[in-house]
Amino acid sequence: MTDTPTRKVIASTYVSLDGVIANPHLWMLSYMTEEGQQYALEQLFASDALLLGRDTYEGFAQAWPSMPRDEAGFADRMNSLPKYVVSTTLERADWENSTIIGGDVAKEVAELKRQLGKDILMYGFGRLARTLLEHDLIDELRFWVHPVLVGEGRVESGDLLFRDGGAANLRLAGQTVLSSGVVILRYQPAEKR
Repeated sequence: MTDTPTRKVIASTYVSLDGVIANPHLWMLSYMTEEGQQYALEQLFASDALLLGRDTYEGFAQAWPSMPRDEAGFADRMNSLPKYVVSTTLERADWENSTIIGGDVAKEVAELKRQLGKDILMYGFGRLARTLLEHDLIDELRFWVHPVLVGEGRVESGDLLFRDGGAANLRLAGQTVLSSGVVILRYQPAEKR
């Protein structure tokens, strides 16, 4: 009897105490310590593919190819990993090793999970994450809760974590408290009540 591959989809996102997820580069950088960088590096190297929504993909594709090489290899890893971008409007994906998923997202992600490999890492928490939650395709949510109140953000523009849709029962799988005050909460799907 052979085991079915069990790649996991890990969704990781930065969030403020007031639920803002948009533009984290404007409010989270002062909380990024060596300890947080090490956690992020381990998370990235535990994965061998990235799964991204269009907005996250476009931001990353603009920033990462020009990032300087770092001793830890974070930038090289981000640029070299296979990237799957979910979009019905994107016509080209030019960032190295990028593939557009434009059809049946749930079916295609389920197929990726069946392939041999490491975790599939997803950054951000938008429409893609909610779709995957609805289809039981996210294995773990990692919320990097930052001790900051951003004080702005609009639900309709996707700035906030807490929006309509995507209801899910979750159970706390673990937590990591960083010296900066950031708490990384790890949640996994729980039985429906």
